[in-house]
Amino acid sequence: MTAVRSPRASYDGVAVAVPVTVPYVRYSTHNAHWFIGQALQALVRGSGLAKEQIDGLTVSSFSLSPDTAVGVTQHLGLSPRWLDHIPTGGASGVMSLRRAARAVQAGDADVVACIAADTNHVDSFRLTLGSFSHFARDASYPYGSGGPNSIFAFITANYMRAYGATREDFGRIAVDQRSNALKNPNALFKKPLTLDEYMAARPISDPIHLFDCVMPCAGAEAFLVMREQRAREMGLPHAVVRGAIERHNAYAEDPVMVRGGWRVDRDDLYAQADATPADIDFVQTYDDYPVIVMLQFEDLGFCDKGGGPAFVRASTMTHDGSFPNNTSGGQLSAGQAGAAGGFIGMTEAIRQLTAQAGDRAVRDAKLGLVTGFGMVTYDRCLCTGAVILGAA
Repeated sequence: MTAVRSPRASYDGVAVAVPVTVPYVRYSTHNAHWFIGQALQALVRGSGLAKEQIDGLTVSSFSLSPDTAVGVTQHLGLSPRWLDHIPTGGASGVMSLRRAARAVQAGDADVVACIAADTNHVDSFRLTLGSFSHFARDASYPYGSGGPNSIFAFITANYMRAYGATREDFGRIAVDQRSNALKNPNALFKKPLTLDEYMAARPISDPIHLFDCVMPCAGAEAFLVMREQRAREMGLPHAVVRGAIERHNAYAEDPVMVRGGWRVDRDDLYAQADATPADIDFVQTYDDYPVIVMLQFEDLGFCDKGGGPAFVRASTMTHDGSFPNNTSGGQLSAGQAGAAGGFIGMTEAIRQLTAQAGDRAVRDAKLGLVTGFGMVTYDRCLCTGAVILGAA
């Protein structure tokens, strides 16, 4: 692929800094507001800014409902001049960054706090599923299908029939991500995972088995967006935005999802960054299920459509491998804290590009690609996005 110039205005001059993870817990009696507050406090402490200097805010959360970002401003004593509530689930991290970056460029805000958080108590996941999408619920629940496991079993089985993927191919993704997670102190899964263990795991919804599924948990992820000049003046380790895309309801004509909106806009993404897929040092893919990771490898141009199985067989996806992917362990091994699952790739990418990744650092990383994917209906997800970040 040859890089070409993008027709849209660049993201030059925008920095992302202060990656925050509020430690994940399996269950919590704290609500989403508490986790958002913990994230904001960590952003303030990590940046040295006064809370009053944060004049922009984006919030993403499922369990915050019926409250929105507006209520959060009162709860936390903020008075932003720019505000956005982003209800796109796993795509919210990329979309928060895109919108915050444009706000900073336009002068509508100087420092934007981008926060995603959710709680998880014994019954919260069921309640979230019931209110997630009435359209999807009414189209699937009466027929005995409910929740993401059965939906992604449908998508996974269709992909396997179409392109010859096997469970072992998906297992390679999960196993390598577990290896990465063992070096992430925030990851919930602390034990190694072998391919044999993956294959022997109990079935959940054929062909989905236990280790194809994320573990719902409680926690938060956050970062700050500001002008690069300001980040330098403050002495903050930061990455720069090289390009970003988003797309909704792409390829609606496909009977079952086999491609996502990344494929529509990927040439523009690489053109903005003046890069090609070969220039990318690591990828943080949204990983609610391994089949979606494989789709992204194809749709982002790392291999052809249908070439995902052969690609993962030929690649090592650990942080020190030939194709580093989800170097934090991703949601499959760190956990899925609701909407914060859409932010985990962003905070990890910032850490990788600012020498904050510790033992899981990708050597000499200069460019990282982060994806988003969210809002599942009964046969696809509606929201896709991606951003390329560069070392400052």
